[in-house]
Amino acid sequence: MTAIDWLLVLVLNGSIVAYGFYLSRGVKTSTDWFLAGRTLPWWLVGISMYATAIDSSDLVADSGGTYVLGFSYFVTNWVGVVGGWAIAAFLILPSIYRAGIYTNAQYLEARFGPAVRVICALIQVQYRTLVLAIIANTLFLTLSIVCGWGEGAWWAVAAIALLASIYTALGGLRSVAVTDALQFVVMTVAGLVIWVVVWNQVGGWDGLTQGLENHEPGLSDRLLHVGHENIDLTKVDELPPQTIERKLLLGGTYDAEEGVITRRTPAWLVALAFVIAGGAYSVVNHTQSMRMLASKSEWNMKMAVWLAAAAMLVMTFFNLSMGVMGRALFPDESALPLATKDAIYPYLVSQDFVVVGLKGLVVAGVLAASLSTFDSIGSTLSALLTRDVYARFIVRNKNDRHYMRVGQWLTPLIIGGSFFYVPFMKSGMLLFYLDLTSTFVIPLLTLFLLGSLTRVHRRAGLIGVLVGSAYGVLRLLAQPIAESHGIAILPGIMTNTYAAYVFSMLITAGTMVLVSLVAGWEPRGELLHEEKTGWLRSGQLELRKLQPSTDLQATPASRLPAVLAIIAVVIGCVLSFVVFW
Repeated sequence: MTAIDWLLVLVLNGSIVAYGFYLSRGVKTSTDWFLAGRTLPWWLVGISMYATAIDSSDLVADSGGTYVLGFSYFVTNWVGVVGGWAIAAFLILPSIYRAGIYTNAQYLEARFGPAVRVICALIQVQYRTLVLAIIANTLFLTLSIVCGWGEGAWWAVAAIALLASIYTALGGLRSVAVTDALQFVVMTVAGLVIWVVVWNQVGGWDGLTQGLENHEPGLSDRLLHVGHENIDLTKVDELPPQTIERKLLLGGTYDAEEGVITRRTPAWLVALAFVIAGGAYSVVNHTQSMRMLASKSEWNMKMAVWLAAAAMLVMTFFNLSMGVMGRALFPDESALPLATKDAIYPYLVSQDFVVVGLKGLVVAGVLAASLSTFDSIGSTLSALLTRDVYARFIVRNKNDRHYMRVGQWLTPLIIGGSFFYVPFMKSGMLLFYLDLTSTFVIPLLTLFLLGSLTRVHRRAGLIGVLVGSAYGVLRLLAQPIAESHGIAILPGIMTNTYAAYVFSMLITAGTMVLVSLVAGWEPRGELLHEEKTGWLRSGQLELRKLQPSTDLQATPASRLPAVLAIIAVVIGCVLSFVVFW
């Protein structure tokens, strides 16, 4: 890193953070802090949705994932996230918007009862703090490798997290949304520039294909296409027979000559798992619904989807293909810094073929991506804990300023607490994320879908999420129990990382349907929910007043958001299941 590189980092990110502090002056009430006073236009909401979705984990951790998985993981963004945005904006959130509901957890109380509201808030804390930890780890890898700081980079990561905590706590969602838009520009330009440099270095598509084939025959076909099974190889040649037998309880076939256990997952199941994971991100994750609910009208909320989707469709290819190009250039994972595939993105940035100033631009982009998600998740989780736990069940009748201050103080605690996950990511950040997400998040996704699209009974929500989560916990325990005690508590297929997404949805949905068959189905009708306590009730009434008296939904332009959203979803499906299948 030269002086020019550091100047780029400081100027680009410093000016954005300073502007975030400036915007915090306009925050006077909790409605301003939690939902930006419902003043955000569609273009700002759309950019903020994308900027929050594409953080440094997509640049670094997901590149480490595509180093192993290849283009299969693209389906998560192209179909899952884009389709999930459309489902949320058009099917789930409109009734929530009209009811003056602040959070998606509050909606689940309206649909399934107060216990589900708390469970939703706590699951999201677990889910999104995990992502914060991944971001912290990606920042560490970038600063450690590109800047040469080694383990000392953790001090810089902590300082960056603290800085994001402060301006988020002061400015709330309005500050976060605007700085997200500016950070979007920095990280997009940086991502495109480094991609062009690496693309030229690898020799374009032909060079990429040849580089992968030189490393392993058939590797290019497996990594550059979605429609190929996932093959997981485990070396067991030095293990005793009893240990090998216990490992086989989790599925797979054993080749005694090679000393390898092979587990195969068909392409359709891998793709389906990635679609579900991406959809869960868009629907369950309140960092996304919080932005859409801050739109100044329902039309703006729906219109935001196509802009976020357009950016996602284009930039997914450029961001995530970095891992595949890195595999072609540096196929030996053990030779990478810190001996991990998660290091491939910063390792590419650190190479000699990167021109002066580019390292600074890319570090600025990674830092901008990290800040945009640090602030987004920090503000979102503080909103959930403040409104859906603290104000709803602990301290009910304080004034507006009190609850805004609670939300502000929770922000740095949440961001700081996320560092707890960091030591558990040694096997790979993306794979760790996939393992944990299916446990609790997918049952919650099923609740949102069935709660909005069907008339399942009110009591079905709590029972469904508990049963679905119980399966997820058993799946996590299946491996250590099988390997330590030789007991298979689940069939091998139900322990598969990808199959777990499907089983989790089926078990949760099946439980909810069974409960409804016994207890009855809910009557049709508009979602109505009245908060009972003083501050929560007054906030809901204030939010309803912000509902525009007229909306473009009543004009011919009302069809435009739906048409654009459908086009975006179709493009994502064509890219995933036709062009790159």
